[in-house]
Amino acid sequence: MSNSRRKHPQLAPDFLERSNWVTSYRVLVSNDSHAWTAVRNESGDVIFEGNSEKEIPVLNMLPVPLVARYIRINPRSWFEEGSICMRLEILGCPLPDPNNYYHRRNEMTTTDNLDFKHHNYKEMRQLMKTVNKMCPNITRIYNIGKSNQGLKLYAVEISDNPGEHEVGEPEFRYIAGAHGNEVLGRELILLLMQFMCQEYLAGNPRIVHLIEDTRIHLLPSVNPDGYDKAYKAGSELGGWSLGRWTQDGIDINNNFPDLNSLLWESEDQKKGKRKVPNHHIPIPDWYLSENATVAVETRAIIAWMEKIPFVLGGNLQGGELVVAYPYDMVRSMWKTQDYTPTPDDHVFRWLAYSYASTHRLMTDARRRACHTEDFQKEDGTVNGASWHTVAGSINDFSYLHTNCFELSIYVGCDKYPHESELPEEWENNRESLIVFMEQVHRGIKGIVKDTHGKGIPNAIISVEGVNHDIRTGADGDYWRLLNPGEYVVGVKAEGYTAATKTCEVGYDMGATRCDFTISKTNLARIKEIMKKFGKQPISMSIRRLRQRSRQWRQQR
Repeated sequence: MSNSRRKHPQLAPDFLERSNWVTSYRVLVSNDSHAWTAVRNESGDVIFEGNSEKEIPVLNMLPVPLVARYIRINPRSWFEEGSICMRLEILGCPLPDPNNYYHRRNEMTTTDNLDFKHHNYKEMRQLMKTVNKMCPNITRIYNIGKSNQGLKLYAVEISDNPGEHEVGEPEFRYIAGAHGNEVLGRELILLLMQFMCQEYLAGNPRIVHLIEDTRIHLLPSVNPDGYDKAYKAGSELGGWSLGRWTQDGIDINNNFPDLNSLLWESEDQKKGKRKVPNHHIPIPDWYLSENATVAVETRAIIAWMEKIPFVLGGNLQGGELVVAYPYDMVRSMWKTQDYTPTPDDHVFRWLAYSYASTHRLMTDARRRACHTEDFQKEDGTVNGASWHTVAGSINDFSYLHTNCFELSIYVGCDKYPHESELPEEWENNRESLIVFMEQVHRGIKGIVKDTHGKGIPNAIISVEGVNHDIRTGADGDYWRLLNPGEYVVGVKAEGYTAATKTCEVGYDMGATRCDFTISKTNLARIKEIMKKFGKQPISMSIRRLRQRSRQWRQQR
């Protein structure tokens, strides 16, 4: 039995700075919830030792094994300058009920033949190799960089053509372990890659279709250094924060450039000032300098995000049961909580609900809240900024710097559940993990080409009424997540005439095809011709100056 002061990562800073812990307590047990018996030894009631500070867990052993249905904790003393605050974990094992009424009544079992255990770094790497060996034609192992301690950040790609981007096929990503001690997301991703391999081999049409039409990337451990610390302590003694940060003390989840402020300051400026674009906002120079406080893991993720044209992503976290969508940062500098929607708020709300509504517990009104927040009024979803403001989140950065819509998915109340709970947690999240991936095929998609049929990279795709654009990839292909409806879609590219068309998004799964063929402007054609013959076209302003000069000389 271990107890520690719960340090909630989402509460305001003043709460985190308080000192609240229990210094001693009694334990009482019951089989009917009416008659209670204190745990005793030969001297009388046992007074268990609590915490002497707020971080290090304390392990206590019962004098003898006990059998009971209910347990009650009776705090006896606590830190005199604080209040009662205690997190308790009890290690035990289930026993069959004599009447077979309670036994396994509420237990969830799984029929999936997967490796339900906690995997250290070496075991994680071996599991990836096993999956790759089982499904060599649809999987590829690669790494996106290294951690502070030199551990490679391994990812598994699942696709019918692994190793390359297929024109017209969207790219999806799941990442986990940005906080190294939130290990459930890591194990869910490892279970997901096993499951998809097995189901593909078994011919499951849903999984086969998903793999053939999507390039999926699974990165289970963004912060392997932090995980190593948590793993060594174990599920029982890990605490609420051990291993959360990188080796150099950085919170990866909030270590990205704050592009929100750049955009909002630009929007608030008077006309005539240089405006920041509403998409693909460049990273500030200060952030790119060697002296910036940026984790090597963060830089690796950014390079990965810029290299691959991701459309949708989910970062799995722990300690709650909710899906948080951007913005994560409040616009007002005077508030710590305020609903701050993106221009794509309706799309993000749908994406969040698609996961939460298919999770076994997130939208269950009967379930008990993980901590103090109750997210039932929003059906298991929350706008990040209305929960707690965060500058430099991966979700906001992904939305403002790339084409990818990213959400934070909090997959369980317990950051580090016991190994025996993994089958149930897998059943809780399995359908949600698949449904969320399928959402990458909602909206519109297409290719922007020139009149010769060549794809145009970096063309800007805009949707009327939505102040957020995206850009085409290297081959001219694009994907734009949208809810069902009719949209006026525009495209523009440097040197080409702009074009618009109406595209309709239906309710059935599958993005609507919306291609564009655009021609070069007259000026671009002239420049091409002049360049071909070794000359450059003269700009109109220079031509007028030369004409005026000749007229002036003639008049003299």
